Amino acid sequence: MSTQTGIIILAAGQGTRMRSHLPKVLHPLAGRPLLAHVIDTARACDPAGIIVVYGHGGEQVRSHFGDNDITWVEQREQLGTGHAVQQALQHLSRFEQALILYGDVPLLRAETCRRLLDVASQGEMAILTMILDEPHGYGRILRDDDQTVRAIREHRDASPEEASITEVNTGIMAVPAACLGDWLQCLDNDNSQREYYLTDIVELAVAEGVTVRAVVLDDPGEAMGVNDRIQLARLERAYQQRIAVKLMRSGVSLADPARIDVRGPLNCAADVAIDVGCVFEGEVDIGAGSRIGPNCMIRNSRIGENVEILAHCVIDGAVIGDHSRIGPFARLRPETELEGRAHVGNFVEIKKCRVGLRSKINHLSYVGDSIIGRDVNIGAGTITCNYDGANKHQTIIGDGAFIGSDTQLVAPVSIGDGATIGAGSTITSDAPPGKLTLSRSKQKTIENWKRPEKKG
Repeated sequence: MSTQTGIIILAAGQGTRMRSHLPKVLHPLAGRPLLAHVIDTARACDPAGIIVVYGHGGEQVRSHFGDNDITWVEQREQLGTGHAVQQALQHLSRFEQALILYGDVPLLRAETCRRLLDVASQGEMAILTMILDEPHGYGRILRDDDQTVRAIREHRDASPEEASITEVNTGIMAVPAACLGDWLQCLDNDNSQREYYLTDIVELAVAEGVTVRAVVLDDPGEAMGVNDRIQLARLERAYQQRIAVKLMRSGVSLADPARIDVRGPLNCAADVAIDVGCVFEGEVDIGAGSRIGPNCMIRNSRIGENVEILAHCVIDGAVIGDHSRIGPFARLRPETELEGRAHVGNFVEIKKCRVGLRSKINHLSYVGDSIIGRDVNIGAGTITCNYDGANKHQTIIGDGAFIGSDTQLVAPVSIGDGATIGAGSTITSDAPPGKLTLSRSKQKTIENWKRPEKKG
């Protein structure tokens, strides 16, 4: 790619059909703003500069991106696409060619952009087009006999004959930068919408003898934009389908490719199996042979090899060692680390813990701010009482310890190696290694006691 390529991203539209206080380009697709996807595509083209023309939402849009490699230009009045590009004129002089993208067209691939730029690098103008069976609302591509483009006619201004054309304009184009500045100065708003159309530069180019070539998209979905929430939902599914195909080609089994949501980098080794309804956020790594059950949420976590995560688990900021078994209905919160071959069962919540090899927390327990050794068994209903109302305290459980059911470990407290804690105990002091420690009230049976009865 030429080091003198400038990319202009138009992101000033109000998006009134979104019916939202949030600027349209900040609405999320796969967990990230629409504009973020377009900026990623622009960066993948290795340009000399990226210019974002913003308007509606003003500083809200700018402040969302702390990127130093972006030049921000404000379009105070929305007077059309040509007017938007005019706002960037002062920055065009350092570029040899300019690529124009849109902040609400997030599925465009970098390879497609490179095809356009290759044409523009030869001193020609390249426009991206697509074939639609129902082209209503799109500008039509008018070609000469030699198939070069001679004009783009906006739908509202098209004659009946022109309106029957199925090749349409996407708005995306690559242009020699020196020419673009001159053509933009010549635009007028003599049309039905009283706007300055960027598409009018095509006729200006033809009039100056510049060849205009169309690059036709194989997949029109790449150029689909977002105008309302219905279109946003359609693009979300299209984006997720792309990811699903990529995962399956890399050796991942998906129970239903239409029922997965990936909102960040998902890195899977071979023979990973993912059931329906799973959501992945942030960066997630899954080792070979691991299986993710239905309806799990996994965020910013690392899962080892041959791990089984059963249905309805929430894994957030955790590290799960090889051959572990989690769930169903388990929750692992941030800073949880399981060494390997661990068992975490149904309705167990773990937070900020290190759990040793082969340890088990199988039923209805809360374990927080703890260091748990190897081969530990924690019985059902166990709670580490780690918060005193003001500060958090740590519980330490040594290797081979056995914690009986319905136990409260009041931190700070330490349970020695091989210790056994009797069921139903409240432990407030350290328990020595290798011994049975328990605290219970004496059991009583009251003779001649009668259960109260309702009167009348």
